[in-house]
Amino acid sequence: MKTLSTVLLLGLAALRPACSDASDAILAHEENAVYVAQIEQHRAERVEGLKKPLGWLSLVGLHWIEPGEHRLGSAPDNDIVLAVGPAHLGVITLGNDGIVLVPTPEAAGSIRCVKAPCPGSSPAFTVDGVTPEGKIHLRADSSGKPSQIAFEPDVSGFSVIERVGKFALRVRDANAKARTGFTGIPFHDIDADWKIQTRFEPHEEGHTIDIANVIGQLQAMPNPGALVFEKDGKVHRIEAIGNDDGSLFLIFADRTSGKETYGAGRFLDVAGPEDGKVVVDFNLAYNPPCAFNEYSTCPLPPPENRLNLAVTAGEKKPSVH
Repeated sequence: MKTLSTVLLLGLAALRPACSDASDAILAHEENAVYVAQIEQHRAERVEGLKKPLGWLSLVGLHWIEPGEHRLGSAPDNDIVLAVGPAHLGVITLGNDGIVLVPTPEAAGSIRCVKAPCPGSSPAFTVDGVTPEGKIHLRADSSGKPSQIAFEPDVSGFSVIERVGKFALRVRDANAKARTGFTGIPFHDIDADWKIQTRFEPHEEGHTIDIANVIGQLQAMPNPGALVFEKDGKVHRIEAIGNDDGSLFLIFADRTSGKETYGAGRFLDVAGPEDGKVVVDFNLAYNPPCAFNEYSTCPLPPPENRLNLAVTAGEKKPSVH
């Protein structure tokens, strides 16, 4: 005959699996809530970053510089006509001495009015926050610290970019329609199933991959390896671009590209491999700058990264495009 204590013990033992399952379900729910909150925070920061006065939404011009001298300014009689700034800013020269800007007396006069612009004068003009004198040597973004030319602080200006040995002026204006009319980014629903642990397949040291950009240039970029993963019963791989700090940059297109998502593909930033594994969270996939304006030089997905898979995660096609 079973004693009362034996019956109670047996009853508790029978309840343990159910209690354990319930606890696991609660824990999983809590972990998912934390994960969703993290992604939502990341998305909010992404939107706020785009809305910055001189962010990607403020681009209003991209002017390629040919060797030689060019008159520069916002007036139509210049060789390079800017959307903002003094009517006649000066002469910009691309030569053996690099990129040199010599301001006109008109633009130089506006320098003295930075603190309190003179009535009827051109917008204030500074380089890297200071008032330049004489000719100015401009650094391109390839230097790691591009010169920042500002006509009005945090409102408008330009910088120099270098792409495959060619130079251009990238012009920004905080009053650009793309920024003032920005209504946010549509996103796919957050789905933890799109956070995938991939296998890192390394290439030989020094391996590169040719990446084309939207303006037709081709550039060999570091390609330390590929990320391999399984989804919906099929194996997929993405060739990764290596960053100097060991992290990886992914450029990919998929079956949603040109439909729900931007046609020229999307980007992803991921940590470098650890024990041969890389976690790729497609919920963090984001649009390239070209999705928001026509003055960017975005890289395009290589043929190897055109996935035969509908990645229903991350950013959708922005409404401004």
